[in-house]
Amino acid sequence: MKYQKYLDFVNKHKQEIYEAEDFIWKHPETGYNEWETSHYLENVFEKAGYVLNKAGNIPGFYTDIDTGKPGPKVMILAELDALAVPNHFAAVKGNAHACGHCAQCAAMVGIALALKEPGALDGLSGSIRLVLVPAEEGIQLEERNKLRKKGIIHFLGGKDEFLYRGYFDGVDMAYMFHTGTNTATLLDLHAGCNGCLMKDVTYYGVGAHAGSCPDQGVNALYAATLGLNAINALRETFKEENHIRVHPIITNGGEAVSIIPSVAKISTFIRGRSLKTIQLTNKKVNRALASGALAMGATMMVNDYPGFAPLNNSEKLREVTVDVMSELVGREKIRLTNNWGNGSTDMGNLSCIMPVVHPYIAGAKGTSHGVDFHIADVDKACVLSAQGQLSILSALLSDDAKLAKEVVSSYTPLYASKEEYFKDWSSYIKEEQLLEYDDNIVKIKLD
Repeated sequence: MKYQKYLDFVNKHKQEIYEAEDFIWKHPETGYNEWETSHYLENVFEKAGYVLNKAGNIPGFYTDIDTGKPGPKVMILAELDALAVPNHFAAVKGNAHACGHCAQCAAMVGIALALKEPGALDGLSGSIRLVLVPAEEGIQLEERNKLRKKGIIHFLGGKDEFLYRGYFDGVDMAYMFHTGTNTATLLDLHAGCNGCLMKDVTYYGVGAHAGSCPDQGVNALYAATLGLNAINALRETFKEENHIRVHPIITNGGEAVSIIPSVAKISTFIRGRSLKTIQLTNKKVNRALASGALAMGATMMVNDYPGFAPLNNSEKLREVTVDVMSELVGREKIRLTNNWGNGSTDMGNLSCIMPVVHPYIAGAKGTSHGVDFHIADVDKACVLSAQGQLSILSALLSDDAKLAKEVVSSYTPLYASKEEYFKDWSSYIKEEQLLEYDDNIVKIKLD
């Protein structure tokens, strides 16, 4: 087999891979809190002889490997964070790896250790960057916004933050294998998936005794409920081809049952197939949310954050991935479609400026982000994942990096540079009051 040496190199380090998956599974941490996970992996890398570039005031790191020959720089990533899923069967302090990032990190251990084996870089040109990145999951927005206001981070998502800090400078393309629950195939590879805007909404009313004088209050919870109902009334206006998803939750409904709620909070994503679709939908949602405040005489504050850009997988990288994985496991076990996913990932953000690919490898069972999600087959989710990603690396950088150069030349990014990307992306950050009252005049700010 063409890639046999990489399979053998990974197999030599199965024990370290198993241990990494087990440790990280048992120590789930949410975004920008993944200190124990990051330190564990730092120790593995440093023990293997890698020099690390650590993020410092947030978790995560990267390291570079030079083949000694000129060529493109290929980046392989894995994500450190877990989810807040208190009812998950393996939850620790309310957190669980209900999306399988523990398997990504374990696979990265296999990749890193295999690349230290004698002969691993023979025949390759260019360079490699291995990255352990925090905060992929779009959760705990209020907590992350506090970090942003303190100047610790500039963006809520880990890949945007690493990109902003320059940790991806010089990279020509990127890929990673996400863990999936696919059972009929070993690898699923679709065209792309939704982007999203992250949104926090706070309604402000007036507190009063709920029993003796409710007429003296302004019920912020009722204002929020009316806003949610207005969003639901809009759903038939969402075109199917735009893949719009709006799924709000109430995160604060009041102080006590005996008090008319003076504050109510909503968090939501606005997902869609394109940035234009997301922007237009956001205007509709703002209008609906403001209607609830207006009906009750409440005020409201909206905080918008750039979340995930739509993911557009590189056609050439998809082709390379299918060819390599077919060599490893057989073409019949690879599912290649032009389907569009309704979830989101910040690999989409990277696809705005460079070619990327983000397939799903089998090995997990249960419902993604659900209480029963778990890694059922470590050999598929971690060992095969490492072998596949290394084999793709070999394919890209062999023969004077011919395929890697074709990937770069065949891709037209949405933005010409990260500076242009951030200029546009930063315009999505908003903190504004949508309603103001001046005697009998109501001022509504809806862009």
